[in-house]
Amino acid sequence: MADPSARMRFMRRLIAACALGVCAVSFAQQPPRLEPPAPPPLPPGTIEAPADEPRVRIAPPRADERVEEIREGGRVIALRVTPPGGAPYFLVDTTGNGNWVRRESLDDGVRVPMWTIWAFD
Repeated sequence: MADPSARMRFMRRLIAACALGVCAVSFAQQPPRLEPPAPPPLPPGTIEAPADEPRVRIAPPRADERVEEIREGGRVIALRVTPPGGAPYFLVDTTGNGNWVRRESLDDGVRVPMWTIWAFD
């Protein structure tokens, strides 16, 4: 019968060689080169905007929409726009510098806690 310590050395070397081979194979693989896909064509009847013009533009209310101003201290802070046959929405100037944000309602979702701390009987 063969020497048990020689057999153990052989098994350790075999395991180390297999582990080294698995590591070498995994490090040798290169990830595939990914190219961004081509953008889809524009729908018919549209034109491409110039590069210096912003991509998204919020249009002012149209002439057939009813606009109501909400003022505070002589300054317009919100506009209520009611389109014909549609639900009203609000344009709110939150910072005061003329950047209007569209909101579906003036409710911002913040609720003040109204717990009863002490009741006098």
